[in-house]
Amino acid sequence: VQLQASGGGWVQPGGWLRLSCAASGNISSIIAMGWYRQAPGKRRELVAAINSGGSTSYAESVKGRFTISRDNAKNTLYLQMNSLKPEDTAVYLCSASTYYVNYWGQGTLVTVSS
Repeated sequence: VQLQASGGGWVQPGGWLRLSCAASGNISSIIAMGWYRQAPGKRRELVAAINSGGSTSYAESVKGRFTISRDNAKNTLYLQMNSLKPEDTAVYLCSASTYYVNYWGQGTLVTVSS
């Protein structure tokens, strides 16, 4: 499985961005996908996840502001990020899980500042 993330950039506090993660390869083996983020000097954290049944989960810090979704026809995962805060600044990475291994895409940088 190969993952290609895009959509990061700079945005002012209160703004929005939408991240995309295009998946290719053995798509049928994926049982869940997620977005993680890692800020400088901090541990990588799970931001949002979605499983093959469409169930979603979110970190408490982003609930009500971020929405994870997927387009199966396009093999693409999305993260809609609204009401962005400076503390959301981080490198965001998408991940795909099979029963045996986790795959990672390259990160995309999100910077929230005025």
